[in-house]
Amino acid sequence: MADEQNIISAPRLWLVLARAHGSMVDFIERSINAQGLGISDFMVLEVLLHKGPLTISVIGEKVLLASASMTSAIDRLEKRGLVLRRSCNSDRRIRLVELTAEGNGFIEEIYARHEKDLEFLMAGLPEDQRKTMYEGLKKIGLAAKVAVPTEKCKTA
Repeated sequence: MADEQNIISAPRLWLVLARAHGSMVDFIERSINAQGLGISDFMVLEVLLHKGPLTISVIGEKVLLASASMTSAIDRLEKRGLVLRRSCNSDRRIRLVELTAEGNGFIEEIYARHEKDLEFLMAGLPEDQRKTMYEGLKKIGLAAKVAVPTEKCKTA
């Protein structure tokens, strides 16, 4: 029986991973909500901080939000003076979203707190365990991505 306790099956690992993820999301969402932001607004600001001005569709791809949710998030952030929409100089049909100076300062401060929150959660993992976990999760993610069948064009 003691040997069975040492074996970590795939379903057991999945359960621990799912519960850990849920607990982390709850912690991070509470922290971000305490700053007066919803998680989708935070994700939009964070991607603009790290990637610079982007179109709404590109932001949506990076933060995995639907177009309607993206538009709502951008509208909320624009009302707060944190982002602005502007036309692209080379193609007037393209609308870019970018941080305002106020938005940049705001997200830099909140992102610094976010990094500290994540470090707090990971404090119990020594560097070698972090590296092992990182490499293992990358392998799992890549294996899952390859295992998902791609849609083929169907002919009538």
